[in-house]
Amino acid sequence: MSKKNKQPNIKDFSVIDLFCGVGGLTHGFVKENFIIDAGIDFDKSCKYAFEKNNAAVFYHEDITNISGGDLASKYTKNKRRILVGCAPCQPFSIYNHRNSNISQTKSDDEKWKLLYSFSNLIEDVKPEIISMENVPQLLKFDNGKVFNDFVYRLKKQGYHVSHYIVNSQDYGVPQRRKRLVLLASLHGNIELIEKTVKNNEFTTVKDAIGHLPPVQDGVSHPSDPLHRARKLTDLNKRRIQATTEGGFWRDWDESLWLECHKKESGKTFRSVYGRMKWNDVAPTMTTYCTGLGNGRFGHPEQDRAISLREAAMLQSFPQDYDFIDPTVPMSTPKIARQIGNAVPVGLGQAIAKSIKIHIESLESN
Repeated sequence: MSKKNKQPNIKDFSVIDLFCGVGGLTHGFVKENFIIDAGIDFDKSCKYAFEKNNAAVFYHEDITNISGGDLASKYTKNKRRILVGCAPCQPFSIYNHRNSNISQTKSDDEKWKLLYSFSNLIEDVKPEIISMENVPQLLKFDNGKVFNDFVYRLKKQGYHVSHYIVNSQDYGVPQRRKRLVLLASLHGNIELIEKTVKNNEFTTVKDAIGHLPPVQDGVSHPSDPLHRARKLTDLNKRRIQATTEGGFWRDWDESLWLECHKKESGKTFRSVYGRMKWNDVAPTMTTYCTGLGNGRFGHPEQDRAISLREAAMLQSFPQDYDFIDPTVPMSTPKIARQIGNAVPVGLGQAIAKSIKIHIESLESN
């Protein structure tokens, strides 16, 4: 009698994260007990945080220059392969779409190169399972050509493809952040898990950061150097002092207004210099999420913008996630960029859970 093959489980698979950054998506898979072989990113400043928190190897490489053989060699031998990634979304942002002076031909050759390189690697390595995360605008850009090309190439290789527009707040992330999530498998459709937040009982700003000790602008907390907010000018200190919880520049005396606020067009800038609300989710964390004038990034009650630690926790990174390389001088703008560019860990975990359920549903082979 032949020996019965065992049911596949996640320990049979290993994961590589393209465009891994500091590991937001990877850490979601870590929390679901997947084996992570590697992360790959062009930004070498992400190496410390990725490796320190995820027990995986960081490769500082340009995705466009990696061959299929190079990528395949980074997987553990005899493990089944999962490839995930979030190609940098700046080319697909509303701002860049409206302000681009680049011809469509040049756009195809340069702006979208990373996503097409992702497709090339998939075709070369043929991982069994794939996840791609990006901004929803990708569906509409150039009438959906870039996204449809990606899906077409997957289906041509035999993948079953599904995609979803999700709001991260529906998966426990204390932040409004709409994202496009694509899931693909050679074995059948992968369904994204149902929303984990029920009855609009979202994780609020207070839930996420309300327990952190107060700090003054420009001064790190002695027990956590990442709990540091940018130093404010005297004028901006007066502005934040004049802003109520959930308020913005319209709370101010006109003497504090910027010139743009005095124009008719400035009346629409409701989030600029705004404070967050304790009992609401945060706005989308951007690469400028610790700048008071860059959005509604004011602390709900302290007279400062949010700290780097608070921004990371609003991206659902654990409080002890280590971003600071002790061998390199700390750069607040660089870490803010790393945090803003990350996939929220909570969304990464939802993707990982969806893939885990799919694997557990596979027949033994």
